[in-house]
Amino acid sequence: MDLNTLRQFLVVARLEHLSRAADELRIAQPSLSRTIARLESELGTPLFDRSGRLRLNDTGKLFRGYVERSLGELDAGRRAVAEATSEGVGTVRLASETFLTLTGPLAAYKRAHPAIEVELRWTPAEDMARRLRAQDVDLCVVSQPIHTEGLEAMRLLDEAVGVATPLDHPLAGRTSVSIDELADQPFITAHQGHWQRRLLDRLFAARGLTPKIVCESDEHSAIADLISAGLGIGLIPAIARRATTRASLAWIAVDSPDCRRVLTLFWGADSHLSTAARLMRTTITSWNWITGEPQERLG
Repeated sequence: MDLNTLRQFLVVARLEHLSRAADELRIAQPSLSRTIARLESELGTPLFDRSGRLRLNDTGKLFRGYVERSLGELDAGRRAVAEATSEGVGTVRLASETFLTLTGPLAAYKRAHPAIEVELRWTPAEDMARRLRAQDVDLCVVSQPIHTEGLEAMRLLDEAVGVATPLDHPLAGRTSVSIDELADQPFITAHQGHWQRRLLDRLFAARGLTPKIVCESDEHSAIADLISAGLGIGLIPAIARRATTRASLAWIAVDSPDCRRVLTLFWGADSHLSTAARLMRTTITSWNWITGEPQERLG
């Protein structure tokens, strides 16, 4: 089996769809089908279930882990060589569910290290651990729990999440509100997979409730503006309260110890972090998330 075959297998395994995988790889579907069939023949076992929709089977999942780690090590070796021959100037790949929180440290990093290329990869939380172990990314910043086997982590921020409402909303004068009191309120939130949506769903599900969602937005920066316009209410982290004043919003504490966001930085426990990635880790971990400024001079 060659590297091209393994990379094609990973695309099919991720999409679980031959025609979409062929489109992404820009090859003919019959050619891709033959490649997967040859790989399964060489391994002596099917990697996919083909009854109905194509699905990666347990053997395929086992093999995928080894392939991801092997190709990740190869790519890490290439980057290490490139770094060694370019006097430390390289690339750092940072994944997150949202980069709004990270604009401050990212700007500081680029000012301090203008020659380093920064690649930002939007990634849902459920894919973070796999991408780190496969060395597809160097660092991940996550706002919700992920599977941490084989990873190292540093907590960056543990903050309360409250409810934002228009200033003329009936709840706007309250100091706190319960989940039960929010049951019939129209919510503006992010799509499924984003930490705000997952937190909202968890809070309501714990009480046997379902939130009334009137808007799901991919434009997370627009959520506060939509709330301010009177279209609904939404969850807003404490760190974002500075922005709510600009959007003319009220911020109300939620009477639940689970209504919090924990911002965490992850990296692979056994991964070789490049100089660029180590500098990024230092920038992020030394950032003061309350004041929005570095806690020490970046070097």
